[in-house]
Amino acid sequence: MDQSLEKALAEFIGDEIPFSGDDVDAIVPVPLHHKRLWWRGFNQAALLAIVIGRRLERPVEIKALVRAIHTIPQTTRDHDERRRNVRDAFAVVRPDRIRNRRILLVDDVMTTGATADECARVLVGAGARCVNVLTLARVL
Repeated sequence: MDQSLEKALAEFIGDEIPFSGDDVDAIVPVPLHHKRLWWRGFNQAALLAIVIGRRLERPVEIKALVRAIHTIPQTTRDHDERRRNVRDAFAVVRPDRIRNRRILLVDDVMTTGATADECARVLVGAGARCVNVLTLARVL
């Protein structure tokens, strides 16, 4: 994994994170499907989650949530198509890492929120006490 990207993300985040370690029990990045991860070589949400985990001194649960279905990229989809595209695409495979915990879900970019909503739905369904979302950027 290219560590220079992790350093760049840390610099981009700066010193201010709108959560503290007191607000969060575990950090979960939005996962990529294994095919997309292989093609890209890294998961930018996971790199971002690692930076945030270090800052908040909280565990990063990279393998607790997986993208079980290889979905088509969201970039050209409207809001409703995005929701349908990611419906049931995620699964919690490590519920012991989620149950009764306050989860900070991390992604790089949020557009409509469809992916974050679906991840949060699945995490709460697996017993998360609550799910907050932190993204590096918001596209309007």
